[in-house]
Amino acid sequence: MFIEQAYKGNNESWRVLVTTLLSTGIFIMNFIMFLVLPTETIKSSYDLMNEMPKIVALIVNLLPFVFLLGLLFTLVYTLHKRTILSITTTRKSIDLKRFFFSFGLIVFLTLVTFGVTYFNDHSNMVWNFHPVKFLLLFIVSIVLFPFQIGFEEFLFRGYLMQQIGILAKNRWMPLLVTSVIFGLFHSANPEVAEMGFGVMVFYIGTGFLLGIMTLMDEGLELSLGFHLGNNLMAALLITSDFSALQTDALFKLSAKENPADTLNDMLLSMLILYPIILLCMAKKYKWSHWKEKLTGKIDAVKL
Repeated sequence: MFIEQAYKGNNESWRVLVTTLLSTGIFIMNFIMFLVLPTETIKSSYDLMNEMPKIVALIVNLLPFVFLLGLLFTLVYTLHKRTILSITTTRKSIDLKRFFFSFGLIVFLTLVTFGVTYFNDHSNMVWNFHPVKFLLLFIVSIVLFPFQIGFEEFLFRGYLMQQIGILAKNRWMPLLVTSVIFGLFHSANPEVAEMGFGVMVFYIGTGFLLGIMTLMDEGLELSLGFHLGNNLMAALLITSDFSALQTDALFKLSAKENPADTLNDMLLSMLILYPIILLCMAKKYKWSHWKEKLTGKIDAVKL
C-alpha cells in the first residue's frame, strides 16, 4: 500500500505541479543548460569547480540539498496536507533497523569488492590519505550527504513514485518513470562527458534497484540506507579526476586510468552486486508477490 499512501492527502493537479516544479526546478534548469550550452562552456564550469579546494566544492554541491529537502517536506505538509511519514513508509513509524541493514550491506559489499580488486591489481590506484583533509571530508560527508540522498529518495521513490502511481493506476509506470528521470537528472555529471552516455545505464539501473526496494518493502527505509552507504563510499573510499564529486578520499584513480574501463567496472559491479543485494533483502524480509507489487494495479482507497 505504499503508493496508495498518496490518497491520504490532497492531489489536485495544480498541487502536484507546484510541488514538482519547485522541488526539481534547479535540476530541470541544469539539464536544459547541459543540452543547449556549448561543450566548451560546460567544461569551463567543471574546471572552475575543480579549482576550488575539494572540501569547499563538496560543500557547495551538497548544501543546496538542505534547502531542497526542507522545501519538499514543507510543500508535502502544507499543499498536500500529508505527513512526512506517509511519503516514507506504510509502517506506523520509520524502521531504522531496515535503514541500517541496507546501509551496512552496501558498505560491506563495496569494501569486499574494492578489497578484491585492490589486492588483485592496484596499479591504477594511488594512496591519497591526508589525515586533516580526510577528517574534514568525513565530517562534511556525515553531516550533508543525508540531506542529498534524503532529497533524492523522498522526491523520486517517495513523492513522485506515489503521485505517478495514483495517476497511472498501476505500479510499473512509476517504477519505470522515476528510474529513468533519476538517471536523466544525473546526465549533467562530469562522468557522462568522460565515460559517455553508457554511464546512464548505471544511473537508471540504480534507480530501478532503489525503486524495486521501495515497492517490494512498502517503504523508503532500505533505499535510504543503500543510497547513503553508496554515496559515502563513493566520497570516502576512492575518487578520480572525472568524478562528479572529487574528494580527498583514501584512494584515487591514477591519471592513466581509462574512463571506459571504469565504466565497464561499474556496469559489471551493477550486474553482479544488485541481484545479490535484492536476494539478501528478499530473503531477510520474506518478500513475495513480486509481480503484483511491481506491476499490479492501483485502486483508489480511503486511508
